[in-house]
Amino acid sequence: MAPSESDASVAQPGELAPGLAGVAADWGSDQRTFKNVPWGKAMMWIFLLSDTFIFSSFLIGYLTVRNSTKVPWPHASEVFALSFGGDPIPLILIAIMTFILITSSGTMVLAVNYGYRKDKNKTALLLIITALFGASFVGMQAFEWTKLIVEEGVRPWGNPMGAAQFGSVFFMITGFHGFHVSVGVLFLVLVARKVWRGDYDTEKRGFFTSRKGSYEIVETMGLYWHFVDLVWVFIFAFFYLW
Repeated sequence: MAPSESDASVAQPGELAPGLAGVAADWGSDQRTFKNVPWGKAMMWIFLLSDTFIFSSFLIGYLTVRNSTKVPWPHASEVFALSFGGDPIPLILIAIMTFILITSSGTMVLAVNYGYRKDKNKTALLLIITALFGASFVGMQAFEWTKLIVEEGVRPWGNPMGAAQFGSVFFMITGFHGFHVSVGVLFLVLVARKVWRGDYDTEKRGFFTSRKGSYEIVETMGLYWHFVDLVWVFIFAFFYLW
């Protein structure tokens, strides 16, 4: 008996049905779109994508304000200069901060590398070093803010050195980035502590515990930290070099 036309349109096991039904089945909930991708890493990518839109909106707003104001914008080389022996050195503090943050990316890469090798001692040590670099960056940023507020008189609503909008956009963008660095430092310490205790080797239940023998959380933290470093490159270019 020859198969009917309706029988021919029915998909065989392992095959997709023709037309829109096959497309719906392929992209439906019965399929695993992210095969072998840890959900923690996938969610981090989604978070970083959303954070990219936020920082982009801030920077676009800053560029719009700076290009639309008729009052002269303060010169970064003068505003962010530090005096040593009576001679002001332009952007010296910002250069040190940038060097520290870029160096922390290197230590984070090493931490991920040793995480793949399941060397918990070196991984934990490098995570702590990365956190110390991040804490140093935040401390220098606090010093920078103190200098601007106390010595230069810059406020979110005013600026004696030029355009009044300078203070609002500067404190908003650098403060939001500094908050991200501070959160990253906290989580780096937490992950380093769990790595040092061997929680990822024994699959001990708790916060940020992944599968047994898997250090994927270290790589996930690396994604976040590299994003924070990349954002600073744009802030450095737009605020301090322009």
